[in-house]
Amino acid sequence: MSGVSDAIKAILFDKDGTLFDFRGTWDAWAAGFLPELSGGDADVLAELARVLSFDLKSQAFLPNSVVIAGSNREISRMIARVLKRKDVAIVEQELADSAAKAPLAPVVELAPFLSGLKQAGYKLGVMTNDAHSVADAHLKSAGVHELFDFICGSDSGFGAKPEPEPLLAFCSHVQVGPFHTVMLGDSAHDLQAARAAGMAGVGVLTGVARAPELAPLADAVLNNISELPAWLDQKAMRR
Repeated sequence: MSGVSDAIKAILFDKDGTLFDFRGTWDAWAAGFLPELSGGDADVLAELARVLSFDLKSQAFLPNSVVIAGSNREISRMIARVLKRKDVAIVEQELADSAAKAPLAPVVELAPFLSGLKQAGYKLGVMTNDAHSVADAHLKSAGVHELFDFICGSDSGFGAKPEPEPLLAFCSHVQVGPFHTVMLGDSAHDLQAARAAGMAGVGVLTGVARAPELAPLADAVLNNISELPAWLDQKAMRR
């Protein structure tokens, strides 16, 4: 990998479906968590699965699920309605507590991959619509928390994707302009946020969305983040 190019100096990653394979992590988590939430009531379980678009037969989230790109608050409101609970903030904390213990499926060996980017001079960040506490827990569990200059959740005070504000907060924190920044993500929300922030957007196929959905919004679509260094080098050579 070459050093930092004139084009890209900072890299912002989505978490779920980007650093961690979505299905390997969240399908497995939901298969255990939703029955627990339902308290053994089959009708409640079926309704939870319906509103969250989780296929109980295949034990997998459907492509339209709010869980794929929605914020923890959005998901918690839906769960609270099904459970007839008014304490959405407590439901949100319960969701975060459970999600923090989700079985992680890193897309690549993250520590050497991210260390290589750091050594090449890039500023690194994570912006997830998950809770900040969950992002901290997952990145610490994967042994890569300290490699990031910026970690942001949808509850960190900057809003959630597809709004550009959390992405711009990263740029401000690392003192790199949007034009010199790329956002990597597996959903349309990630790429819409990148466009709104005025930065490059690169899609990855380790989430649920496929290339035809991501390509119209992306500067490039990669199979996974391991292909990022080659893309950065190609971008540098074209300048």
